[in-house]
Amino acid sequence: MPIAVDIDVMLARRKMSVGELAERVGITPANLAVLKNGRAKAVRFTTLAALCEVLECQPGDLLRWESEAEAKSEPEDVAGIRRPGG
Repeated sequence: MPIAVDIDVMLARRKMSVGELAERVGITPANLAVLKNGRAKAVRFTTLAALCEVLECQPGDLLRWESEAEAKSEPEDVAGIRRPGG
């Protein structure tokens, strides 16, 4: 998918768990996992705004566009998390 989701990066920076973020945003951990893992087809602006408020970030810190070629060749770190920009 050309839109990459970097919620896991922000969670690590904030030292916050998925469960805590889901609770503070007001969505289920399962729905947050769908979004976090890039399987969501859409995200409501209210949800995006709540994520940004809780994580104290901008939408661009959570979402970024990447070409299909980048998505296929992007290296992963030891934990299997994609690293932005290689």
